[in-house]
Amino acid sequence: MSKLACALPGWCLALCWLAASPAAAAGAGRTPFQARCEDSINKSVSILTAQQNGYSVDNRLSFRALTVMKGAARANTYVLGLTKTDSRVAIASDGAMLTDPVTGYECVSPQVSVKLSYAPVLIYVSSEFPPGSCGYKEILEHEFRHMKAYMDHLPKVEQTVRAALANRYGGKPLYAPGGTARTALAREIDTGWLPYIKAEMAKVETVQAQIDAPAEYMRLSKACNGEIQAVLSKGLGRR
Repeated sequence: MSKLACALPGWCLALCWLAASPAAAAGAGRTPFQARCEDSINKSVSILTAQQNGYSVDNRLSFRALTVMKGAARANTYVLGLTKTDSRVAIASDGAMLTDPVTGYECVSPQVSVKLSYAPVLIYVSSEFPPGSCGYKEILEHEFRHMKAYMDHLPKVEQTVRAALANRYGGKPLYAPGGTARTALAREIDTGWLPYIKAEMAKVETVQAQIDAPAEYMRLSKACNGEIQAVLSKGLGRR
């Protein structure tokens, strides 16, 4: 159960700022200012790291409490186990900058640092199934599949984002009218990169939905010689 939702409005627009250098705008070759930017300041660098933060198991809440916690269970269904985490995306930017008094342009060599992680994963198994019971084991194994899906997705996002950053910045400076480069870079990160990366992180929810397919719930209801279904029926006052 992850709080991941994001769209990509204005992504193309955000990536189009600084597309043209002074030379390109004039239809000429490399200007002295462009040569100075490309040859004297540090190359653009993108650093991306991904980190996993472990997990813990909580067996104190009833299935009724877990059902309320999830909040979106289908009618007449109850939550016996739940896996919760939040994605974390942190982006910082910096970079050397030069200004050309002739054209009024400036160039910046972006230094972009991205950190991806999940908050420590919290796995709930309802208190009606004490540790050591067959039901506890089955429910916990199901929730471990959810946790594994998160952990397996993280390096995939890292690879995708790393390639996108390299394609965008390509080791060369970016150009903008004087006094606007850093602001434009910050805007690109806030309105382009951050939503894009969050959307990539959110793609794991497709895998999570597959883990919770109806066939899996049917299997669990019959597991442990019917123990899980019997405990649930008892908790609901059914015979």
